Amino acid sequence: MREGTAAPPATGAASAMRVLVVDDEPPARAKLRRLVSAAGGAVVVGEAATGAEAVEAIRELAPDLVFLDVQMPDLDGFGVIEQVGVGAMPPVVFVTAYDEHALRAFEVRALDYLLKPYPPERFAAVMAHARERVRARLEERGRERDRADAPDWAARLQELLGAVAPAAAPPRYLRRILVHQGDRAAFLPVEQLDRVEAERNTVRLHAAGGAVFQLRGGITALAGRLDPARFLRANRSSIVRLDAIREMYAWSHGDYRIVMHDGTVVTWSRRYRAGVDEEFGA
Repeated sequence: MREGTAAPPATGAASAMRVLVVDDEPPARAKLRRLVSAAGGAVVVGEAATGAEAVEAIRELAPDLVFLDVQMPDLDGFGVIEQVGVGAMPPVVFVTAYDEHALRAFEVRALDYLLKPYPPERFAAVMAHARERVRARLEERGRERDRADAPDWAARLQELLGAVAPAAAPPRYLRRILVHQGDRAAFLPVEQLDRVEAERNTVRLHAAGGAVFQLRGGITALAGRLDPARFLRANRSSIVRLDAIREMYAWSHGDYRIVMHDGTVVTWSRRYRAGVDEEFGA
């Protein structure tokens, strides 16, 4: 299914809850698709991989429920709400990697959220609550009571924007990463992490000294939690630690080749250079 477009509803899904899935990581969208399908009584009518696509899909598809990733590189979940307008937003389940302290802002406003990584039972509980909310809104559509309830929903969203979005501005970057090797686990200090490579639904962490660890999750989510003053997103599937770079040289079409201290060569693509050139005085 093409991202940001509607999917044909399954047979007998005319009365099913219509769901839009928004996440910049394909594995995360695939997981939500599977869980929504398994839950029954709901159908994914569209997907969006960026905030801009999400705004367009919400306006065009008018879904009953949106699973909205909070942290996206172009326009985050809060930006999506601002562009659509809090009064026009359908019920939302926020999907986030925020820590427990930041999640209080969601909880006190009775807004549903999924904290990555979330187990199926947490999804089931959130889905049951969302189903009740959507059913109530559908039943009340066109009634005075529905019009009175809409500002309350909008007010809670507006409060969330004021409470969470500014608080999220100073990010908290990872200092250590929990890694596993066999039946053992350890904390890997980020200053020992030389580079990261995406590999399907996981990432491979290459540490100083040649140690390699595998971590579940997408590279974009990890990139957002690594300090950009110390790490560089070189291309779609690679992150490198700046102090682990030995040298670089121009390659072709605006790309650079990065040579790491261990001899590994990584391409720094023109696309990813464009966003950070000014930070290096280029």
